[in-house]
Amino acid sequence: MEIETRTALVTGAGGLIGADCVAHLLAQGWRVAALDRDRAALERLGAPAGGDLLRLEADVADESAVARALAELDDWAGQLDLLVNNAGIADPVSGAIEDLSLDDWNRRIAVNLTGPFLMTKHCVPLLRAAKGSIVNVASTRAIMSEPQTEAYAAAKGGLVALTHATAISLGPDIRVNAVAPGWISDADDLSPADHVQHPAGRVGTPRDVAEAVAYLAGAGFVTGAVLVLDGGMTRKMIYAD
Repeated sequence: MEIETRTALVTGAGGLIGADCVAHLLAQGWRVAALDRDRAALERLGAPAGGDLLRLEADVADESAVARALAELDDWAGQLDLLVNNAGIADPVSGAIEDLSLDDWNRRIAVNLTGPFLMTKHCVPLLRAAKGSIVNVASTRAIMSEPQTEAYAAAKGGLVALTHATAISLGPDIRVNAVAPGWISDADDLSPADHVQHPAGRVGTPRDVAEAVAYLAGAGFVTGAVLVLDGGMTRKMIYAD
């Protein structure tokens, strides 16, 4: 019996987490459309032998660019089973709120929150036809904060709310979930202190996120959920000595 190839669209595909999501899904037999505003980052993505990869250059905060990218994906695959809303401005620190410009605030909200809204809006017809799913990449900063991260935290908190709102609006045809990563790194110079502060005993890796995304893509009875990927950090009480 022939098994139909599933199609995924990953935004922010040229970044740390996005690139690993692309690689992991390709390795699992998915056909993947990789979307990023950085053409050079897209060109660095490699497809395994037999892998089916489409590179789409677009800014998720630009609705006309999103619409063009979706038209190209439709021509290429004719279906969409999974949308991974991963694109975002990753640096959470935007400075003191009294010095934060409206332009900087708006850009962070546009990419980290409006972008997932636009991608979801334009992907719904294809996802509904395939009974597909959406996985939003939020952050533990949606539920806890460091100083001077107001724009990032607000956007990621909004993305968590968008997740459960769309899960209700789009179900049962489309499932919508989120992952909320904590400290994720592929650096080889992390210290023992970096790892030991996590109850799981280590800092997270991009593959941890990719595996969680793949799990949620196949978890047919899970929708509206936020899967926290932080090695237990948000459950750890921290007191000064």
